[in-house]
Amino acid sequence: MTLTTPAATAVSGARPLAGIRVIDLSNMLMAPYTSQILGDMGADVIKVEAPGGDPVRGIGPMRNPGMGTIFLNVNRSKRSIVLDLKQPAGHAAMLDLLRTADVLLYNRRPQVMARLGLGWETVQALNPRLIYAGLFGFGQAGPYATKPAFDDLIQGAVSIPALSHRANGQPPAYAPTALVDRGVALWAVGQINAALVHQLRSGLGQRIDMPMFEMMASFVLGDHMGGETFVPALGPSGYNRMLVPDRRPFPTRDGHVCVMLYTDRHWRDFFRDMGREAEFDADPRYASMTSRTEHIGSLYRELAELLTTRTTADWLDIFDRLDVPAMPLNDLDALIADPHLAAVGFFGTVEHPTEGTLREMAVPATWSETQPAPTRPAPNLGEHGTEILNELGYDAARIKAALEN
Repeated sequence: MTLTTPAATAVSGARPLAGIRVIDLSNMLMAPYTSQILGDMGADVIKVEAPGGDPVRGIGPMRNPGMGTIFLNVNRSKRSIVLDLKQPAGHAAMLDLLRTADVLLYNRRPQVMARLGLGWETVQALNPRLIYAGLFGFGQAGPYATKPAFDDLIQGAVSIPALSHRANGQPPAYAPTALVDRGVALWAVGQINAALVHQLRSGLGQRIDMPMFEMMASFVLGDHMGGETFVPALGPSGYNRMLVPDRRPFPTRDGHVCVMLYTDRHWRDFFRDMGREAEFDADPRYASMTSRTEHIGSLYRELAELLTTRTTADWLDIFDRLDVPAMPLNDLDALIADPHLAAVGFFGTVEHPTEGTLREMAVPATWSETQPAPTRPAPNLGEHGTEILNELGYDAARIKAALEN
């Protein structure tokens, strides 16, 4: 694998999770994104796929069947093996892999894991050091325990579409990105790494349930618990600044600008620069964070009217000079072409052995000593099966039996 980014060339030593083995019994987006990050950190991630492979292999443009863009972007830094867990030889190979592992990552419901003979009690007895990390819909003590879950469903359950409707008056809509899958995945990386620290200190693994509903309820209610934080409530739920329809990119003379006038200094310096300091001082709506939040809709409407008088470039120059946070409004093509991302080496090219030249995103964090970086491109289905089983000491006959499906 050849990656032409500064991040790749900065790697001078072992990656932070070198020597850790993760068995990734997951598909779709959320848990594979988690394991990709662990793989970039240096873990040996073995992706165990069912016959037919991960369903997302078929999503998006592709040069070859089973190597679609969604799969390519969440499955690098992994090896792939195909095991039919319903067949004795495939199931036995899975158990042998778990004996060698530090982490089992899965996204099936716990009831399904038990039916596969991979429930917590079984796996714990097999390997007491193993971290048994599950990403699934709902906590197992509640009435939703056995329900299936997808990103859209959890967005709805934690009121993201309802908040969108409350903010803009339009019909409820899902966020146009996999907000739940990727948000929970990022949280899961932290949980698993913390469990690895405990494993290092104690020699013991543990079970970690990471339910999407509860994790995203915490995510949303951290902003919007509002007055319901207090018992009895001191007011309604919801953070007013985020729910006014005027919180949006502001039109300019020739486009849009995203600006965050937030602190006392931001507002005061802006009004002073506009020659309207006396107006700012006389208007009680600007007096404090509390009063601005209460009246934020009317303040944003007045700001929007003012911003139509100059071009986007003019306003960005002004906001930069005042040290007021502001950015242009990018569409996807502009984001991919963003000059800052180019300067920091965010994109590189990788030569995939079957898919040709691909654009690849670097790890978006900079480490002084053990820089994470992609270790290999996303694998073809079952590409490493023989290699992995050879490492377990299987002979040719056992390899053939385990990989038959």
